[in-house]
Amino acid sequence: MRDGRARGRARPGVFVDSRRRRSAALAVTLGCAALTVTLTAACASSGSAGSAALTPTGTAAQAPGPATSSATSTAATQGDATQESSDPPAASDPAVTSSAESASAATPPPVAVTGTALRGKVIAIDPGHNGANFRHVAQINRLVQIGNGSKACDTTGTETDAGYAEATFTFDVSTRLAALLRAQGATVVLTRSDNHGVGPCITERAAVGNRAHADAAISIHGDGAPASGYGFHVIVPHGIGSNDAIVAPSRRLGTDVRDAFHADAGEPLSTYTGTRTGALVARDDLGGLNLSEVPKVFIECGNMRNAADARRMTSATWRQRAAAALAAGLVRYLTGR
Repeated sequence: MRDGRARGRARPGVFVDSRRRRSAALAVTLGCAALTVTLTAACASSGSAGSAALTPTGTAAQAPGPATSSATSTAATQGDATQESSDPPAASDPAVTSSAESASAATPPPVAVTGTALRGKVIAIDPGHNGANFRHVAQINRLVQIGNGSKACDTTGTETDAGYAEATFTFDVSTRLAALLRAQGATVVLTRSDNHGVGPCITERAAVGNRAHADAAISIHGDGAPASGYGFHVIVPHGIGSNDAIVAPSRRLGTDVRDAFHADAGEPLSTYTGTRTGALVARDDLGGLNLSEVPKVFIECGNMRNAADARRMTSATWRQRAAAALAAGLVRYLTGR
């Protein structure tokens, strides 16, 4: 996700990843007050509950990480959630997939309570990548137009050192998040329904939220940064003209998601990007943001190449906590609570 080719003008309060130049923007003051929602609390990994840690539901069945393939090294690295060329491929061998992966494959228990905070709201969730992308290199390498240039249709994503694939992580968190939002009355659409397929292309991922006239859209990712860096960051759109109308509301969405995730998920702010602007990064090289007609953000929930982040991200308990934190941020944005 750390593509240095992003371009654009600096905007106050947001780090612009633009040809490796950083703005001298003011630091964003973190609003770390916990949001209380009327859902069942799920215990945090430390033993304490986040303010919006919730009980999961839905069917999050997923396949183990794909087997290592030599084709992966030639797979696209320029689509949404891009990794730099030094980042590892996302193929993973089921034999080395972590035990937490196996635990996450089980269907979560049902939601204990329901609410109405999000009744009438439509939310689009984009689980980054897909489990079989590495098997279809030509298909995901196909160039598509993203509003200010072209990029690959999709990418393979990254993985932990133990082989836990980003595509598996994103689908698990997204499914948990969808269940929590639906329990609050929201209509939720996802860009993919399983972790066994290919794509869809970044253009279609944006179109899903547009066709649904979503009140908010979020793309879930895990980063593949150098192992020394850790923490999460939120990516917001940098205006390219055609998407200028969503820049301001997307920044508000990004701020609410950032604040809730920092307060409730127990994940530190990124130490390797957006460090001067509270882990908010504006980019204009991501098709999912350039082509969106509705407020939308990406979140890199952690660095999968960092040992500490990887331990959290491979924990089903933490993934539920992360989903609850994301739900809290979306509730905050959509209701003002």
